[in-house]
Amino acid sequence: MENGLLEFLACPRDHQPLQRAADDSLGCAAGHRYPVVEGVPVLLLEESADTLGVEDSVLRRARGETAGDPRAPELYLESLGLSDDELEGIARLWRAGTSAIDPAVQYLAAATCGIAYKAAMGRLVEYPIPEIPLPAGEGRRLLDIGCNWGRWSLAAARNGYRVTGIDPQLGAVMAARRVARQLGLDIDFVCADARFLPFAAGTLDAAFSYSVLQHFSRADCLQAVREIGRVLQPGGLAKVQMANALGIRSAYHLARRGFREPSGFEVRYYMPGQLLGLFETHVGPAQLHPDCFFGLGLQGTDAAFMSAAGRVALRGSGIMKKASRAFAPLKLLADSVYVEAVKS
Repeated sequence: MENGLLEFLACPRDHQPLQRAADDSLGCAAGHRYPVVEGVPVLLLEESADTLGVEDSVLRRARGETAGDPRAPELYLESLGLSDDELEGIARLWRAGTSAIDPAVQYLAAATCGIAYKAAMGRLVEYPIPEIPLPAGEGRRLLDIGCNWGRWSLAAARNGYRVTGIDPQLGAVMAARRVARQLGLDIDFVCADARFLPFAAGTLDAAFSYSVLQHFSRADCLQAVREIGRVLQPGGLAKVQMANALGIRSAYHLARRGFREPSGFEVRYYMPGQLLGLFETHVGPAQLHPDCFFGLGLQGTDAAFMSAAGRVALRGSGIMKKASRAFAPLKLLADSVYVEAVKS
């Protein structure tokens, strides 16, 4: 962990500055202590409700109470929200040592980039790094919330941002750090929760999040947006991808599950007015931009990684995005939208 990162970190409980202790752990003046694992701060709260079902495993491993998954303990597999078959696939690739792509990413990519990428699971030959829809960073500090294996953190770093990625899955954070080092990109990673951001108020220039808050309960999403508003400095930019209830594909999924209340990690769909109101209240003036139509997570730069059906959806999405620039109301039918807000 670099000292430059420590200057921006704060206790996720009381937002007081964190100091490094003799045992390399971090602590605040109130006595809250946090472990550091291989240079990665683990700033999770054991008393908070777990959104992914992995935080207990992460904290026990970080405290040295368990040795981790014996198949590949150095990969922190126990903290990845994947099936046992997928974890076994990661361990097998790791032991073989023949994949130029990080073994964890070979399986995490399908979980983070959408079902259209399932065909590429275990067979990636390059990292699916998209173009981040933000202006050039020019050294500004950006927080990637729910970074997982670092897909958008890598994109932001390539666009000139000084990036910190956070995720509650220690194994994903470690994979992100390995990939960043492999690609020669200087990125900080922290194991943390979007609802309790471990940063002092008004210290960040930008916050970005993709396919994260849409999975939170309404209450957790509200708390995360409040935290974004707290850590951004005045004039700072928040850009967060969310699922639009008016989207064509969204309407299909809502009907398929009988319009019942979602549970667990299921996607929550919001009306456009709800999204604008949420961000305007807790961050600042907001507007919506279409991300993609006919699905969630479709990125034009990823066509080579996608199935045939995914590429068809991608082409249709591109046509609709182009049409929405000529006829603005069409953007309200996008399944995936960006909420862009500027801190008041």
